[in-house]
Amino acid sequence: MKIIWGYVLVFILAAVPFFEGYGVIPVATIAGLPVVPVFLLGLGGNILTVFLLVKFIDQVQNWRRKRKKNDEEKETKRTKRAAGLWKKYGLPGLAMLGPLLVGSHLTALASMSFGGAKKSTFLWVSTSIITWSLVFTVLIYFGIDLLGFQDRGILNYFQN
Repeated sequence: MKIIWGYVLVFILAAVPFFEGYGVIPVATIAGLPVVPVFLLGLGGNILTVFLLVKFIDQVQNWRRKRKKNDEEKETKRTKRAAGLWKKYGLPGLAMLGPLLVGSHLTALASMSFGGAKKSTFLWVSTSIITWSLVFTVLIYFGIDLLGFQDRGILNYFQN
């Protein structure tokens, strides 16, 4: 039962903005959950929320406009970083680098705000999520083997 809760937690945390699948997957792997299910659930959670954001972008942008009417118009550091990536590299560059710098959800939102098409934005951001998750999963998987973390102590909580 503990392992199921671990999987549920991986899916939920990967779906939460700024946790990201590529961040949750290595942590869950170190915690002792099997790599393949964690990888798939992490990807699923992260990509699902990006899909929902892209699908309902109009509603999200209306909500942000209403919220910004109450707040002073100011650009955050993350928004400025995303705009710089967009100007320099376009949609592919922002989609591939953005998740590492500002998160996949903000990357998708920024891409749509800067004029990216829904389908292209979703495909590029999903490709980026898959790529970075795979890179970090492989690194942590082989890092665990190389460092000899077979006996993880308290991290074995989810195994059984």
